[in-house]
Amino acid sequence: MELVTRSASLSSSVSFLRTSNSSFPEFRRRSSKRNVIPIRRRSDIHLDLDVDWIHSRINVSETRASSRGAEVRTSVTMAEEVEISNSNRFEVFEGTPTPFGATARDGGINFAIYSGNAVSATLCLINLFDLQKKRVAQEITLDPLTNRTGDVWHVFLKGDFTDMLYGYKFGGKFSPQEGCYFDPSRILLDPYAKAVISREEFGALGPDDNCWPQMAGMVPTVDDEFDWEGDLPLQHPQKDLIIYEMHVRGFTRHESSQSGSPGTYLGLVDKLDYLKELGVNCIELMPCHEFNELEYYSYNSVLGDYKVNFWGYSTVGFLSPMIRYSSAGIRNCGQDAINEFKLLIKEAHKRGIEVIMDVVFNHTAEGNENGPIFSFRGVDNNVYYMLAPMGEFYNYSGCGNTFNCNHPAVRRFIVDCLRYWVIEMHVDGFRFDLASIMTRGSSLWDAVNVYGNPIEGDTLTTGSPLGNPPLIDMISNDPILQGVKLIAEAWDAGGLYQVGTFPHWCVWSEWNGKYRDIVRQFIKGTDGFSGAFAECLCGSPNLYQGGGRKPWNSINFICAHDGFTLADLVTYNSKHNLANGEDNNDGENHNNSWNCGQEGEFVSISVKKLRKRQMRNFFVCLMVSQGVPMIYMGDEYGHTKGGNNNTYCHDNYINYFLWDKMEESSSDFHRFCRLMTTFRYECESLGLNDFPTAQRLQWHGHSPGNPDWSEASRFVAFTLVDSVKREIYIAFNASHLPVTVTLPERLGYRWEPLVDTGKISPFDFLTSDLEERDVAIQQYAHFLDANLYPMLSYSSIILLLFPEKHAST
Repeated sequence: MELVTRSASLSSSVSFLRTSNSSFPEFRRRSSKRNVIPIRRRSDIHLDLDVDWIHSRINVSETRASSRGAEVRTSVTMAEEVEISNSNRFEVFEGTPTPFGATARDGGINFAIYSGNAVSATLCLINLFDLQKKRVAQEITLDPLTNRTGDVWHVFLKGDFTDMLYGYKFGGKFSPQEGCYFDPSRILLDPYAKAVISREEFGALGPDDNCWPQMAGMVPTVDDEFDWEGDLPLQHPQKDLIIYEMHVRGFTRHESSQSGSPGTYLGLVDKLDYLKELGVNCIELMPCHEFNELEYYSYNSVLGDYKVNFWGYSTVGFLSPMIRYSSAGIRNCGQDAINEFKLLIKEAHKRGIEVIMDVVFNHTAEGNENGPIFSFRGVDNNVYYMLAPMGEFYNYSGCGNTFNCNHPAVRRFIVDCLRYWVIEMHVDGFRFDLASIMTRGSSLWDAVNVYGNPIEGDTLTTGSPLGNPPLIDMISNDPILQGVKLIAEAWDAGGLYQVGTFPHWCVWSEWNGKYRDIVRQFIKGTDGFSGAFAECLCGSPNLYQGGGRKPWNSINFICAHDGFTLADLVTYNSKHNLANGEDNNDGENHNNSWNCGQEGEFVSISVKKLRKRQMRNFFVCLMVSQGVPMIYMGDEYGHTKGGNNNTYCHDNYINYFLWDKMEESSSDFHRFCRLMTTFRYECESLGLNDFPTAQRLQWHGHSPGNPDWSEASRFVAFTLVDSVKREIYIAFNASHLPVTVTLPERLGYRWEPLVDTGKISPFDFLTSDLEERDVAIQQYAHFLDANLYPMLSYSSIILLLFPEKHAST
């Protein structure tokens, strides 16, 4: 064997490819998805390296022998050496090209990986406890004649795989200007790795304070069994969902959670009963695929801590759960972490709660040409990324690269990933981050179009929106993915905005960003939005009815992880992102927020009361709108991030669910939210399978049957016929002036108040067991006797119809 080292001149020439201890600020989480991010072009780096030139620079020395057998040294990165034992620990066979990844079968492990442009491939086997020492147990060179079928490299091994990990080395052309980054000295992750192993503890640096230490995939075993106890998909009708967007680590990391496993999947299991009590029947997990939280690692002088990638929108491995979200860490090579994630799903299902994963197939953590190389780029960069003719990375994601989603091999990879999470992990659906990227055409300059056929001429440019994207077609019609929830964030950072027009095959739903913006504008009292607000209450038929979709295709939200919390929406007119250490230049500038007269938390009592009214108004709107409501974690108790609308980098109290604050709010706003979710479930008319018609819904103004859709109108009211509640009257007064409304007359019946956001708790929601309920209603008896009801400024009400003889007196 040969001793291989890199010369200093070679290391200097390609130093930008090294894994660095520093962060890559240009790859930080996009600050605004609506901004058009230009393609990053290299004007100062011109490389024309090929593999022959690299080999000519390699110094070779003689093999060193030892009493334990031949030993070889090679490099994992350009300047680091790795020890390799050449002992023959495994029996080697040809293997099969399917399935992709590492698969336990027939008394051994089959390895298969796609790389169409590589000229050589080597399987590297690594002991778990040697990973950080960069020591390889054995390398197995694959023969292109016997270990390659088409563009798939494969091998079958028998032997002892206890505590064993694996990776690959690929040889081929190294020419960034041609989109090629093959480096036979670099150990790469298999894109199909079921568990990605690197560091064990969240936020802990690697050896020598390395932010990107060596990673490897788990080698599975036939003993990897999990007792699902008969778990089956819940298959809730989507119209009945109430979604809770949440962060696994942030939910229980704060000490007030009193969890035995804070910040982990098990910690979340401890709190599932809380979510059930809140009325949630579906949780949407922010990214739980393996990502590197140290990607942005740098000292933050503002808070005196370190910035990390807390949100996780920068995937390293699409089939691996985030290992450092488990209490088990890397124990059992990640299998215990997988089982903890499965336990979370099983326990959620036991409580009637579905689990949706937020998936990020629009880009990866490898960034642009200055980013780290750990998997896709080294395996086959031309295939996995959307590239321009000179090798530049298109940046429709705003994060440095764009996944080449509609390339035939990549779209198969994405579908395989989704199938795995449904079949093996039992998840109930997916929310696709920046999903519009999945509708863009793949790189075409390699003379292969999105369907895999040769093209004649440049008829479609890279990144062009496609009317019938092959990937969306495959997902929508896949027999295994039939029936799972599919939710698109229907825009991207390249300016493609598809809310209402996302290719859907009548099965895709959308985060309704227009709902968010219109509701915010109307509730804060902006003129000209009454008609648009009414559309939102009906499930946005203007967006979805024409395309054959239903109200439940609209995922209604007012707040999400990206932007102000509900409390901050009514507390700040402007973002306050100084804690991010970027001089308040990051984050969205147009929040449609209103501070109710004074900026910040230290304000007058009257402003505080108004803010609470506005929070209740927003929540009422969310729960009485047709479509699927989504609540953001912590909004149910009024969590504040201090006006920071881009908290991607904070692993601290800013992003943590504060259980002590929730307890303080349990008799106030938290109570109101819980009662509103219960009310929605009880009403047959607040989760319709189709858009409401005039037979069910009637619009009103200050007087019955006379809605005001004028530019100056700030009042919207309607009645809904309900098979359970008889009829419901709902009104929103977004004016700065109080108003007395005339209620619709119903012979033999009388209206009684249920919700009035203008009142303090507990009288904002009059439950049947409230001790002073009758007294509260009696105070308005003279109004109700005249079929009237007074509304404060910036308030909303819900009234129910009761037979005259049974109404409260």
